[in-house]
Amino acid sequence: MTTPSTLSTCAPGAGRQVSRARLRSDAPSLDIGGQWRFRWSPTASTPATGFEAMDFDDSAWDEIVVPGHWQLHGYGAPAYTNVNYPFPVDPPHAPDENPTGEYRRAFDLDDAWPAGGAVLRFDGVDSAFTVWCNGIELGWSTGSRLTAEFDVSAALRPERNVVAVRVHQWSPASYLEDQDMWWLSGIFRDVTLLARPDGGIDDVFVHADFGDGAGRLRVDSAVAATVRCAELAIDMPSGSEHVGPVQPWTAETPRLYEVTVSTPTETVTLRVGFRTVAIVDGRFTVNGRPILFRGVNRHEWHPDHGRVMDADTMLADIRLMKQHNVNAVRTSHYPPHPDFLDLCDEHGLWVVLENDLETHGFFPVGWRHNPSNDPRWREAYLDRMTRTVERDKNHASVVMWSLGNESGVGANLAAMAAWVHERDPSRPVHYEGDWDSGYVDVYSRMYAAHDEVDAIGRLAETPTSEAGLDGHRRSIPFLQCEYAHAMGNGPGGLAEYQELFERYPRIAGGFVWEWIDHGVRQHTPDGREFFAYGGDFGEVLHDGNFIADGLVFPDRTPSPGLVEFKKVIEPVRITTNNSEIVVRNNRDFADTSDLSFEWSLAEEGSHRAAGILEVAPVSAGEAVHVAIPALPATLGETWLTVRAVLAQEAAWAPAGFELAWGEGLVRAAAQPVSSPQRVSSRRPPDRSAFAADGSLVRIGDLAVVGPRLDIWRAPTDNDRGMVKPLEPAWRAAGLDRMTHRTVDSNWTEHEFVLRTRVAAAATDRALLTTYRWSADGADLRLSLKVVPEGEWTFPLPRLGLFMRLPADLDQVEWFGRGPGEAYRDSRIAARIGRFEATVAQLQTPYVFPQENGNRLDVRWLRLAGADGHGICISGEPSFAFSVRRWTSADLDSARHTCDLVPRDALYLNIDVAQNGLGTASCGPGVLPEHVLHAREFDFAVTFTAR
Repeated sequence: MTTPSTLSTCAPGAGRQVSRARLRSDAPSLDIGGQWRFRWSPTASTPATGFEAMDFDDSAWDEIVVPGHWQLHGYGAPAYTNVNYPFPVDPPHAPDENPTGEYRRAFDLDDAWPAGGAVLRFDGVDSAFTVWCNGIELGWSTGSRLTAEFDVSAALRPERNVVAVRVHQWSPASYLEDQDMWWLSGIFRDVTLLARPDGGIDDVFVHADFGDGAGRLRVDSAVAATVRCAELAIDMPSGSEHVGPVQPWTAETPRLYEVTVSTPTETVTLRVGFRTVAIVDGRFTVNGRPILFRGVNRHEWHPDHGRVMDADTMLADIRLMKQHNVNAVRTSHYPPHPDFLDLCDEHGLWVVLENDLETHGFFPVGWRHNPSNDPRWREAYLDRMTRTVERDKNHASVVMWSLGNESGVGANLAAMAAWVHERDPSRPVHYEGDWDSGYVDVYSRMYAAHDEVDAIGRLAETPTSEAGLDGHRRSIPFLQCEYAHAMGNGPGGLAEYQELFERYPRIAGGFVWEWIDHGVRQHTPDGREFFAYGGDFGEVLHDGNFIADGLVFPDRTPSPGLVEFKKVIEPVRITTNNSEIVVRNNRDFADTSDLSFEWSLAEEGSHRAAGILEVAPVSAGEAVHVAIPALPATLGETWLTVRAVLAQEAAWAPAGFELAWGEGLVRAAAQPVSSPQRVSSRRPPDRSAFAADGSLVRIGDLAVVGPRLDIWRAPTDNDRGMVKPLEPAWRAAGLDRMTHRTVDSNWTEHEFVLRTRVAAAATDRALLTTYRWSADGADLRLSLKVVPEGEWTFPLPRLGLFMRLPADLDQVEWFGRGPGEAYRDSRIAARIGRFEATVAQLQTPYVFPQENGNRLDVRWLRLAGADGHGICISGEPSFAFSVRRWTSADLDSARHTCDLVPRDALYLNIDVAQNGLGTASCGPGVLPEHVLHAREFDFAVTFTAR
């Protein structure tokens, strides 16, 4: 049984079967998941019982579901760290405080179960386990997200077979699994009993290449077998080669052929895709054509079940990715559930398959004793890489192997790369942690800033530290394996990254970090839902909400960041000018014959005309110019929109689903857009609408407070980021506690003028603000001038007006960008139109509350109650707005969405501008062109009660 020495060895396991491919076989199998007996102990020192004893009485034990994590079933608690190990760095020893779970499951074999061999397969157990069957110890294993199989032939019997498993939360293997995720334990993937007939097929290796219009197929089998494919008229012995015409597999055209491999006692079925991956002239190519990864990093996550993945959840991920134009996945930082790769083959995604390895926790101690360069760990490293490659080597979607993540440098990594190159020379090898890139086939970086990516694209990057490797690194493609950290509101700068990826042939694209927020679904005592993050479970050491950094929220609702990413990477780019529409096909392989193109015309946001745009199929990488259709005459601001939609239903979306769009201005507004009609005369406003201190108290009969200058926003995760964070400077300067002093006020023949000085305590830095109020008929016009005083050495969070409105103005309508939120460096997914929403619908529920809900380039805005009465606001020039039932201070102080309690009022921001978002939560900050510097601003806005 497991002894203390087992918990202090670098060895990866004992008693396991040789690693092999995951195969669909006609041999019998039995899923032994479901309810297991379970006993939990806070340490590993509790004597193991109920394992060797055949007749052990486990009726007093609890029950737990398998697959599952015991922390999510009330045993211990989840814990999150990004880099730091939650135990002493004392390799290879595990701590004495080592929670341990004991599992027992009894099952019978049905009468049809064949005599002979059998294998017990575990697809994932975290982190180390020992297994018994009917009192016989089969072996032990580590590698939490890797398959382990044990020969159970000698132990099986027809009735009451008992499988017992002892699982330790911590083990020496934990030093290799520090992968920026929740520390969760237990049997969390499937457990299956597999019959293994004599003369059966234990393993096959499919070699299916494509070139010059032909496919080349060879299937190597561990035993002599027959390979058949009816569609290709193949009937040949294993190890033989077939060459003939096929349709190639790509992520855009995922063509699969059903191939069987048979012996007299077993048949396995494979879905084979023909494709060839190669590095050619420094470019990453598939089937002879360069490809561009428009990818995401994907941790496995479910808000209720942790890393337990079911078929519906995996398919939901695939569909969302395809619907948002994602074409690639890096399986960060471990092999996924094997069924996920079947879905990637079927639906079409490029996969960078990553080994179950990360030793990032050695970084805080200067990489001392890092296993990557310690010979004692060599076997464990090679074992993990072997199990990764062997399980998934037959997937067409897998186009690159990754050695792991953030594990420093060392000989063990080089040894893994050498093994992979020998075992599977058909796929390149990736590893980001060694920038010299001597033993890999792509130069990979994470969070390189735009200017550095530009330099790398030009082959002008900093030379390698080892001079002899510089030539090799400059000869291979460049990949951003992580970029655009999608934490909270953001990321900003996606479009600028994509422009660089498309400009330079050397760049193979990138993978946004990451796909999903790892929030754990929780409820307040009164039933309100929120998502927990690091520190919410009493962890002494944690990294807070750094676990919530995905493009989809924990419940898989797309975030504004994903909507922006979809637009940035759209497969068809549509632009218009005064005479024509240009349709450019950005795909790598497929033409546009699967798409139809629809146009629509809107005047000041109201529909005027629509039709079908006839576009002949456009080949990959090509563009066509199409004449603008005949359009009706208009008088107001008019926009033409062209949409590329699916012409027919796809497996992942219905017919008519929009993949791309473009819009162009057909006619500019003749004058600033305003919903009310203006009169020519200008006069002072009604004095009774203002308080003694000069503040506005009503607009018509509508009670208001404000507006007054506002420069504060609830900091985003990027504002609080680890790279030159802005929030500390903002708070130190008092931007969250600005005060307003009246300098003077004056009523003239034409206007009311109020001058204020806006500043924070303990500083002479200020914003001198002049409000000029006048009336034009029913309109109340405000002209605002802001002049900075003193030294402003940092950007402003925002600059605009803040006011309080009655709570019942819940219906919001605007003409500008929408329907979703947008910011100056994350705006291209928002189109010009006329949109409606409730105040609640305008909020974005980021796991950690922060600035959200901004709408850009607004010509006019209307807020109304149920009776239709309210207020209309127009700007000169256009403005941005957000409206909430809580203040920025409420948003700033909240730590979870459930902390946001609606007030009995609405709080409206009307902004000239906000600072950009950037991606400084882990990466570069705001690009210079998107920084909001303190300078002189002029702005005008008109209010009308309606």
